[in-house]
Amino acid sequence: MLAQRGQDQLLTSAEIADSLNSNPAAVRRLLSQLRRAGLVQATEGYGGGWRLTRPARRISLYDAYTAVEDGPLLAGHNHPPSEACVIGRNIIALLDTEFTEAERALQKRLQGTSIATILDRIIQAERASATSAKS
Repeated sequence: MLAQRGQDQLLTSAEIADSLNSNPAAVRRLLSQLRRAGLVQATEGYGGGWRLTRPARRISLYDAYTAVEDGPLLAGHNHPPSEACVIGRNIIALLDTEFTEAERALQKRLQGTSIATILDRIIQAERASATSAKS
């Protein structure tokens, strides 16, 4: 939504929350994380709201994801397996290798996709939906 409005127009957390079918307080928490990452800024007071700090084509999905999520993209085991089992002794190291490679590929993909690209895809999907509704 912020990308759609551009850098010159503001959106309130309530407007964003309506779109997400969420609570404005929850949206403000996420926006605060995005602000700490330098992706958005807020204007306080009457007529205030949120905007992107730079063009959406210069913000990747990875930028946004890492601003609001802690830790690796792929979570590992929460509970260590048994060292008495041949599978348990070896599975963590093997999965760590697989998860690390998968995470690198996902990171590269998210870094290569901008917020503007996602907005373009949304607009295309909406046009396609409107066209098929008319048919």
